[in-house]
Amino acid sequence: MPTAIVTGASMGLGEALAAGLARTGWSLVIDARDGAALTVAAEKLMASAQPGVLVTAIAGDVTDPEHRGRLIEAARARGDLELVVNNASTLGPSPLPPLTHYPLEALRTALETNLVGPLALIQAAAPLLAGSDRPRIVNITSDAAVEAYPGWGGYGATKAALDHLGAVLAAEQTGWRVWTVDPGDLRTRMHQDAFPGEDISDRPEPATVVPAFLALVESDRPSGRVRLAELIPAGSGQ
Repeated sequence: MPTAIVTGASMGLGEALAAGLARTGWSLVIDARDGAALTVAAEKLMASAQPGVLVTAIAGDVTDPEHRGRLIEAARARGDLELVVNNASTLGPSPLPPLTHYPLEALRTALETNLVGPLALIQAAAPLLAGSDRPRIVNITSDAAVEAYPGWGGYGATKAALDHLGAVLAAEQTGWRVWTVDPGDLRTRMHQDAFPGEDISDRPEPATVVPAFLALVESDRPSGRVRLAELIPAGSGQ
């Protein structure tokens, strides 16, 4: 069975993507900062996983080199690492501040989590991916990386940098698939934090984009930026 690393998999989009992979035969190495929530998520994943799937849950922060090392060692023990999903992310301050008042230390933290951490994990995983027949990277981005929304300057800047990182990585590693994936607005805790006190129940659940995500990672679609909404068939009800 192929193995995937999925970061930020204790809830929301990360948990939904990990569940979809487990149901279709992927063994997983997952992480999140909240160890208790990660344990619950791992138990749910195993309950719905395809027989033979193994799930290793390692609590920690993707900005921590020792934690990243544990993720890689767990993937090496599983064998056949084919996919890294850089989903772990931080929104930054909530409510979202304008750039003229954006706390610079918060921006540095966001850059470490949303840009430096993903690249560091890719670098650590590169030797294992090089031994795979189908090495794939998915970097989760946002429309805030390409659109100018008031208040979203800090988060959007980190995701814009991640977009460019993925584009350059694809140009350098021509044998890999490197997809920068925009899942769209979803009903997640991060999205709620961006709109404190507002009703976001009109946003779709993360599970609605999982079929499109699975179709992407099993495809030979060229590297590039992908909006999952464009991969959902018309009339599918997703």
